[in-house]
Amino acid sequence: MLEEELRKEKICQNEVEKEISSMELKMAEVRKCKVSAGTAQRNEVQQSQKAIRTLEYRLDRALTRFNEQLNNNSHLREELQTLQIERARFQQLKNRLEKELHNLRKKIGEVVTQSTAAYDARVEAQSKMTMMKEKAEKDLTQYNAEMKELERVIAHEFSLKEFMTTKCSEKRGHDEGHETGHRQSPKVQRRMDSGEESRDALEEVFEKIKTVTGEDNLDLLVSRFIQVEDRNFALFNFVNEQNNEAEVLRDQISQIQSEIEQFGETALQQEREHQCLLRGFDEKRKEIEYQAEDYEQRASILSQILDQIKTEVNSIVSKIDCDRSVIEDKLGSSAGISENNIMSYLGLVEQKTNELLTIQAFLNSKDLEKDYNPKDLAKFLLGQNPELLQQNISIQPAIDSLEYDESPVTDEEERPLSQGELRRRIMKRVQQKESSHRQAAAKATKI
Repeated sequence: MLEEELRKEKICQNEVEKEISSMELKMAEVRKCKVSAGTAQRNEVQQSQKAIRTLEYRLDRALTRFNEQLNNNSHLREELQTLQIERARFQQLKNRLEKELHNLRKKIGEVVTQSTAAYDARVEAQSKMTMMKEKAEKDLTQYNAEMKELERVIAHEFSLKEFMTTKCSEKRGHDEGHETGHRQSPKVQRRMDSGEESRDALEEVFEKIKTVTGEDNLDLLVSRFIQVEDRNFALFNFVNEQNNEAEVLRDQISQIQSEIEQFGETALQQEREHQCLLRGFDEKRKEIEYQAEDYEQRASILSQILDQIKTEVNSIVSKIDCDRSVIEDKLGSSAGISENNIMSYLGLVEQKTNELLTIQAFLNSKDLEKDYNPKDLAKFLLGQNPELLQQNISIQPAIDSLEYDESPVTDEEERPLSQGELRRRIMKRVQQKESSHRQAAAKATKI
């Protein structure tokens, strides 16, 4: 009995030892597995931390470049706003110069029309003056011929009148002598004797007149003489009227000649004034054309700058993977970046930049190894790199070899500018660019 129990006890003891040995083997295997798993886990953690550090380093470099690009973007935006202001001013100036050029051409056309009309009036006046001179000469010649003929007739009639008057007076004296013959003195008698001689002379003259005229009636001769006398008087009045008219014509001719001379002097003076005006208009036109060429050259330069800005903005949009469909749906076209929608694309770039900066700030806040600084986080969210802000940055925009003054970015420029300060800064930039354009144009003309 005891032996059986002892044997059973040994058998149980052997089984327990086997179980213990098997358990020890299992424990050893478990320990080996735990050691290998811990080593692998540590290696995996180290590799993950190394990969995280590598990715964070790459992200820092990418954010650095992105911040630099944002800085360039802000300067490009300022440059674009300045160029848009300059473009608006240039467009206004161009419209004003085109209006002045149109008015100048209109004035030149009016002056040319007036000059042509004045020249035509001058030619017409000269032709009229020539015709009036010829007519006056013909009238004067005809008048002189008529005057000579009238003077000859008047002289003949006047001599005939004197002769008839003398004869009539002698006849009346002879008749009166017969009636008072007895009361006359010897002196009167002598006159009567001479009257008888005159009577003989009158009879002889009467015979001659009768022979010439073929008329025997003395009364008829006297009536004819009276008629001739009246006609001579009428002719005399006509001659006087002709003399008066000739005098008036001479006065008119002299007045017309003086007016012609005065008109010629006035026409010459007007022609000189028109020539002076034309020279002034020509000089002003050349000056306006020179200004127009200058502004066209500046417009081409600004257009090239704007094209470069659009190219850079397009490159930035592509690099930061902006969603163009938002702007394309809003504008209703996919024509790309243009002058009208460039501000929309810049707004999209700014929105994407803010998102990336928010992600960067979130990643920096999760990194426990880095120091957490709320100011740096705020600067990241505002698009500013703390490392870059510690440096003194000076940007020189290289725009088609145009010279600009360097304007270092200081701490004062980080604050918001007032409207007056912004206007003064823009006007200063515009004046600098205009002076550089003038210098470039002067150098080009000298060359």
